Amino acid sequence: MNTNTFTIHYYLRADKKPKENKYPIYCRITLMGQRGEIAIKRYIEKVRWDHKAQRVKGGSIEAREINSRILETTTKLNNIETKLIANDIPVTKDAILNKYHGRDIKHKTLMEAFAYHNSIIKERIGDEYAPATYKRYETTKGHIRNFLKENYHKEDLPLRQLTFEFITSLEHYFKTVRKCNHNTTMKYIKNFKKIIHLALNNGWLDKDPFRSFKTSIKEVKREILTQEELDDIMTIKTQLQRLDLVRDLFVFACYTGLAYVDIQQLTSDNIAIGIDGKPWIFRDRKKTGVNSKIPILTPAKAIIDKYKDFPKNSNENTLLPVLSNQKLNAYLKEIADICGIKKNLTFHLARHTFATTVTLSHGVSIETVSNMLGHKNIRTTQIYSKVVEQKIRTEMDKLESQLNGNDEISKKVAE
Repeated sequence: MNTNTFTIHYYLRADKKPKENKYPIYCRITLMGQRGEIAIKRYIEKVRWDHKAQRVKGGSIEAREINSRILETTTKLNNIETKLIANDIPVTKDAILNKYHGRDIKHKTLMEAFAYHNSIIKERIGDEYAPATYKRYETTKGHIRNFLKENYHKEDLPLRQLTFEFITSLEHYFKTVRKCNHNTTMKYIKNFKKIIHLALNNGWLDKDPFRSFKTSIKEVKREILTQEELDDIMTIKTQLQRLDLVRDLFVFACYTGLAYVDIQQLTSDNIAIGIDGKPWIFRDRKKTGVNSKIPILTPAKAIIDKYKDFPKNSNENTLLPVLSNQKLNAYLKEIADICGIKKNLTFHLARHTFATTVTLSHGVSIETVSNMLGHKNIRTTQIYSKVVEQKIRTEMDKLESQLNGNDEISKKVAE
């Protein structure tokens, strides 16, 4: 904790009703931009208060007593801050005020902290958070409750009993019992870490069990389809209507960049004429709430027209007859087999393909792609730029290998 961020200031509360023409003296503490107030239970007339020196003017008995009280308060507050730091307790405004007043904070439990946090998320769905965010934290809470049952044989645990060992054991549980990969494990741990920070900031927890724990995300190679593979999927002939539908939905995603949940909720109201006089998709992304503006490319337009009068669309007021995500991914495996594609073909891979093969590889700017994908931060989109760069490097390596193997060209260059 940087002590320079902790300041103490004394002033008269002129907004308070005077007591025999005297106003109450207050102490304001400011810590990392947060303010708290303490009434030192002393009163003085305005004319006798030195605003600059923050003390009572003169050497009367009353002045000396009040100034002594101010000094005692300052000393006590500084000692509290010093002890918090020495005991490795997060120095927060609430922690200092609670110690000063001798308040005994109710010892909350881990599940109570989770419930409090998740209730806030739930109340703000549609405003600051998407339903998926609430569901993610509820899932995390469920996993940690199961961890408590299996490892501690308890339904809950006081927050103050959380340790570094608890976190490392939880990581091991996710990777071994839940069979989560490293990145998924870290996402759950980060969700849990947010609950811990909430507890620290509210004074429910004194020590941060995450202090020595570092979360890390391993870079994952994002699979994409080449233009040739995408063309193969677009032109396959099947005798099954369900595979035709899945193929069309997948291709639509490849040429719009929309995620499954966004396509699922598309209606005709999301289609409007853009500044170029052509149809565009206008939609707030379900995950981020960011507005996506996507020109409708010819393959996507053809699919919209194909299913315009589909009964399911009319009954459910949707633009396309979308199957469940589970069925889509299962049927995509069949399509991959038919096309001879060895990659793990999932519906979300279409979004990666839009960002790389369909747009960035054809010179569309990263800012434009970021806008169409509905990313909050362009750094998220830059991941796809790396994929494109790797693709270019691989193709250039092949070209270089071919050139090096051609003796005739090498001789001409040497001449």
